[in-house]
Amino acid sequence: MTLSPATYRTLADTVVVIHFGFVLFVVLGGILVLRWRRAARAHLPCAAWGALIEFGGWICPLTPLEHRLRDLGHEPGYAGGFVEHYITRAMYPAGLTRGMQIAIGLFVIAVNVAVYWLAFGRRRTPAVPA
Repeated sequence: MTLSPATYRTLADTVVVIHFGFVLFVVLGGILVLRWRRAARAHLPCAAWGALIEFGGWICPLTPLEHRLRDLGHEPGYAGGFVEHYITRAMYPAGLTRGMQIAIGLFVIAVNVAVYWLAFGRRRTPAVPA
């Protein structure tokens, strides 16, 4: 069964939305832990993966999937990774450098360390009995 080019383009756009949501979860998902501590079980591995991708200079596997779907949908692809194409291009028009990737990785770690410290690290004030 062959899908239409429009279907492949829609699938590629869906991958972009999921990928963007994942990036937001990596950077800001620790905030959920402030409300629901169990969210840490999902967030910590995702945050670690996001930081490793940046520190390693790797491309997330969702990026080649999006490229392939765009190719099957007869759309032009783009060079580089998701963060470089969609996020960094908006923030840093000159393009993604290795130093910027390391800074992004450090930012992810710093934000999440701060949030996890708020969630788990501060001393809890014992409840006063009534």
